[in-house]
Amino acid sequence: MSAHADGDDKNYLNCETTLWSWISTVDHKRIGLMYLFTITAFFIVGGLAALTFRIELFSSGAQFLTPDQYNVLFTLHGAIMIFLFIVPGIPATMGNFLLPLMIGAKDVAFPRLNLLSYYIYVVGAAMALIAIFNPFDYILSGFSAEQAFNPADTGWTFYAPYSVKSGSAVVWMTGAAFVLGFSSILTGLNFIVTVHKLRCPGMTWNRLPVFVWALYATSVIQTLATPVVGMTLVLLIMERVMGVGIFDPSMGGDPVLYEHFFWFYSHPVVYIMVLPAFGVVGEIIPVFSRKPIFGYKMVVYASVAIAAVGFLVWAHHMFTSGISDWTAIYFSVATFGVAIPTAVKVFNWVSTMYKGSISFETPMLYAMAFIFLFMVAGTTGVYLATLAVDVYYHDTYFVVAHFHYTIQGGAVIGLIAALHFWFPKISGKMYNEPVAKLAWFLVFVGFNLTFLPQFVLGMEGMPRRYFDYLPEFQPMHRLSTIGSFINGFGYTFALLNLLYAAVFGRVKAPRNPYNSLSLEWKTASPPSHHNFDEDPEVDDYPYAYGTPVEGGGHH
Repeated sequence: MSAHADGDDKNYLNCETTLWSWISTVDHKRIGLMYLFTITAFFIVGGLAALTFRIELFSSGAQFLTPDQYNVLFTLHGAIMIFLFIVPGIPATMGNFLLPLMIGAKDVAFPRLNLLSYYIYVVGAAMALIAIFNPFDYILSGFSAEQAFNPADTGWTFYAPYSVKSGSAVVWMTGAAFVLGFSSILTGLNFIVTVHKLRCPGMTWNRLPVFVWALYATSVIQTLATPVVGMTLVLLIMERVMGVGIFDPSMGGDPVLYEHFFWFYSHPVVYIMVLPAFGVVGEIIPVFSRKPIFGYKMVVYASVAIAAVGFLVWAHHMFTSGISDWTAIYFSVATFGVAIPTAVKVFNWVSTMYKGSISFETPMLYAMAFIFLFMVAGTTGVYLATLAVDVYYHDTYFVVAHFHYTIQGGAVIGLIAALHFWFPKISGKMYNEPVAKLAWFLVFVGFNLTFLPQFVLGMEGMPRRYFDYLPEFQPMHRLSTIGSFINGFGYTFALLNLLYAAVFGRVKAPRNPYNSLSLEWKTASPPSHHNFDEDPEVDDYPYAYGTPVEGGGHH
């Protein structure tokens, strides 16, 4: 591996070094990094909340939390992880950093709007912190100890009518989610216009990298679905503040209407979380298999199809809510349809690896783990899409396990894979490979040890969201808690390894450590402030990236 960085010493990291140059930057790469550090902080907070209530669940019977405290912790875990970490996750971080580089552009279409979307995210995050610590209620109550810590306790779904009646800081938390939605919408609009208008010469639609296609499909969902949940949360706030009867039956409202509005957004949001991870895996596997991706057009069509079908299956979350039989049958059949484009992607990834010269570097290990974990998620999703089975599994730990295999096994593993794959380009340094592989092993083992027992708990009838449980469920809960700590240690090692390499690393990254032929690797490591010194042109994409290079390998 080359011990020197390509290009001169000036790059996007050191072209200006003042604090003001960072907080006022319109450079998409710096904005991506600011998003990355911010969401990582919330990932740590959300993870600590999860570990805390997993300790409580280690043994049956009350341990150290009250039922109210337990409700608060799992609400904070869910709301922080979904709205502050996973939804902005890959698009706001890796998408911001890589999209212009991958299509040969100098920046996104609207750089100032990009910075505004970050600060809107910060405002939403601040509102979520207010919801956690509740300082205004504490002051207005005359510094009453009872109001010192009274965050939302409704679960991350904010289901009515409880969210209307709860005395906790629901308005602040739902208001935070409403504001965060604007950040998501602006990012999506920016990406759509960037892809349409700023592609370099030769970068036709049929030559876009699969990660760019995934971001494009995600951006369409962001702009179409997010306003629905925004309006829903405003209606919920109006009901709490003004007493308007919308979702509360005691005031003439309909709580099932809230569920329809919420899941019309929240099922497509699953693909906002997971589609970018599909794109990441589609970039990593060809490079480390030393082959072009198998069936490029079908991979692209599958991304678009998943985005479209995601809007048509929301009520599979509501089979037990009293919807009509024919409606339930439609949503069950439509949900099975989601498996088709997903299976196409998995088939293409595995076919790309078939007879490839595979190099088991850390990004490839995470990509392969992603395929396995998401296959578990998809297979168990078939059970929940089946009407008769879902009636039994609904609101059990089976749903918790399926959800985490989809979101953590998909979106989070995809983000960690992306961070390792593009780390040399982002930082200009190489990380410690043995430590990275150890972290991957801990994450993979810890994740499965956490959530496989929860499938068993669900099949045995253990309800989710319960503060306590019967003694016969204790062995599986203990395995799950032990696994959660192994999983946490794995993420800790992975992030600390990358942070140490970025700050103290001595091995500088070459321009293209993996011999990939996609455009972002044509720039220096790290890239210059303006990305490209000369306007790039493309004449043979997509079949170039991932193809064997003379002298092959990337060591």
